[in-house]
Amino acid sequence: MNASVLSPQPSAHQPVMLAEVLEALAIRPDGFYLDGTFGRGGHTGAILSRLGPTGRLLALDRDPEAIAARLDLAADTRLERVHAPFGEAGALLATRGWQGRLDGALLDLGVSSPQLDDPARGFSFRADGPLDMRMDPSSGEPVSAWLNRASESEIRECLWAFGEERRARQIAQRICLQRAEQAITTTRALAELVGGIVRGEHRIDPATRTFQALRIFINDELGQLKRGLAQLVEALAVAGRLVVLSFHSLEDRIVKRYFRELARPLDAEGKSAGPAHYRLVHRKSVVAGEEELASNPRARSARLRALERIA
Repeated sequence: MNASVLSPQPSAHQPVMLAEVLEALAIRPDGFYLDGTFGRGGHTGAILSRLGPTGRLLALDRDPEAIAARLDLAADTRLERVHAPFGEAGALLATRGWQGRLDGALLDLGVSSPQLDDPARGFSFRADGPLDMRMDPSSGEPVSAWLNRASESEIRECLWAFGEERRARQIAQRICLQRAEQAITTTRALAELVGGIVRGEHRIDPATRTFQALRIFINDELGQLKRGLAQLVEALAVAGRLVVLSFHSLEDRIVKRYFRELARPLDAEGKSAGPAHYRLVHRKSVVAGEEELASNPRARSARLRALERIA
């Protein structure tokens, strides 16, 4: 494989499982493709490198900073970038006449490295910053606003449902006690509060599950995923493929179940509901190879699944 295909982005950004993504998409040079999570353009640039003069690529991202990045790609007339979440992909594809014509789509889920690395975005507990966590800072409310008004039961439910945090009850209680004295507005304040309760119980940082839960909740990530999957599956052409990279079990579980239901349609009694219009490209999820794991720790939890329309 040409090295330029595997490195079409600045060296500071390393897209996860790039070779596996390209293989799963099975890109046609004259095809219509969608990258639902532009990020910093790593996967987008690689897809463009496989397209011919008549190929087209629509790239979405709900983060305006991401859409504004990669000026080196902006001049490519085959690429259109749009500030929007992939949960709205259906309408965007319809207005462009791409419904039923989409040859491939990619969703690279979760938070991006640039978002994590910027303390001002509030995603990371490793550096102090405002407790925001919105993927689109121009929409919705920051985590701090919700955390300082939500009921104890709402906070507990969020931490358990989206972070599977066993100490959700104690953390929710402590947050409510703390905010009665002083509002919780920074990542450090929240991380220290959680660390005082969870301590060394997890192999990961004590604040990991709490921050994950709040990020998923405030951005409605699982709702966006469900809507995006349904809309993109409907937009696929015959032989078109939907490829999803997930990074934790909640996301992967949704993708796995949805893909399996489409590949083996069953009625209410568990019997065959007719011929399938989709097939699983891989029997099991694909994981990163040892070489990538050694150079890109973010790939450690990545799981790739792909679905192809066959009728």
